[in-house]
Amino acid sequence: VCGLSCLAVLVAYSACPIDIVYTWVTDTQPGYRELLQKYSSTPGDLNPNRTRDNLDILKYSLRSLEKYAPWFRNIYILTCRPQKPAWLKDNNKVTVIHHDEIIDNIYLPTFNSFCIVSYLAEIQQLSDSFLYIEDDILLGNVTPLDFFRDEHNQTILYPRFETATHGNRKDNTELPPWNKAVSYCNYLLDQKYGCSRRKSVNRIPLMVEKSAWNEMIAAWGKDFCFTRKSRFRSQYNIAPEYLYPYFLYYEKKAVFAGLVNTYKKSFYLGLDNNYLITSTGLRLIKLLRPPMYCLNDNFGTDPDSAIVKYIREFLENFYPEKSSFEI
Repeated sequence: VCGLSCLAVLVAYSACPIDIVYTWVTDTQPGYRELLQKYSSTPGDLNPNRTRDNLDILKYSLRSLEKYAPWFRNIYILTCRPQKPAWLKDNNKVTVIHHDEIIDNIYLPTFNSFCIVSYLAEIQQLSDSFLYIEDDILLGNVTPLDFFRDEHNQTILYPRFETATHGNRKDNTELPPWNKAVSYCNYLLDQKYGCSRRKSVNRIPLMVEKSAWNEMIAAWGKDFCFTRKSRFRSQYNIAPEYLYPYFLYYEKKAVFAGLVNTYKKSFYLGLDNNYLITSTGLRLIKLLRPPMYCLNDNFGTDPDSAIVKYIREFLENFYPEKSSFEI
C-alpha cells in the first residue's frame, strides 16, 4: 500500500480484496457429542465452552460485519461436515467450507482448533490478505486502518497488559491447553529470536497475509505437524493465532499498537453465570462502542438460562437488523 493518508490506504484496499474467514462449531449437530466422546481422553477434551453455540453469536457477528465492515469481499465459514448454521441462507458472498475440503484426511476428525486454524490459508480462492474472525467476536465501526499501518503496510498488533505464559518443553504441564500452547510458542520464539517476556495478544480479528502465514508454518514445520496430529489441544501444540503476530513482529512485518490503543479499540468479556460481571461488561460495550470485542463462553457445564436470555436480548437490541445472510 502506497501513500501516507488514510484516504490513500482506503482507496488502495478497495482495489485489493479482503475476505473473511470464520471458524465455527456447534455440538448440537446429531452425532457430534458421540464423536467427541469416542476420541476424547481427558475431561478437558469435553469442555462445552469450546463447542457450545447457545447464543448464535456468529449470526450477530455477520450482522456487525455487514453493517460496520462493508469493505470485505467474501465470507468463508470453516466447520466440520455436515455442520451449517440453521439460520444461514444461500448467498453468493458466503461459502461454508468443511474440514475435509482443506485438512489432510489423516488428521480427521479433529477437535483441535490449533490444527484447524493452521489450515486457514488452504481455502481455495481466498484473498491474499484475509481477516480471521473467531465466532465469538463482533465488530463496531472498524476499517482496514485498524489492521494496517498506512505508511509501511505493516500489520498492526494489539498486545494486552499482562505478560503471556512463558516456559520450556519440560514445565507448565498442569496449565490449561491454551496456556500450554502459548508457553510452547514462547519457547519456540526464544529459540529463534532470543529470550524475551512477551505480552498476551488480544482476542480480536487477525489480519493474515497468506505468504507470511505459510512462511511461519514452514519455519516450524515439525511442530505444526505434531499439532495437526493432536485431535485435541495437547502439550507441545502451537497456537497459530499467538505465534503469527510475533512472527510478523520479529520479521519486521508488523508493529505493536500502544496499550492505550489496544484498550480503546478492543474489549474482552468472559461470559459466565455472574450476572453483575456480565451485565456490567455488556453495559461498558454499549457505552464505549469498541471497534472489536469478544464475548467468550466461560459458562462451564451449566449456563444460567436467565443470563443467557439477557445476553441474547443484548445482542438482538445491539444488532436489530437482519443481515442479508439470514433466512
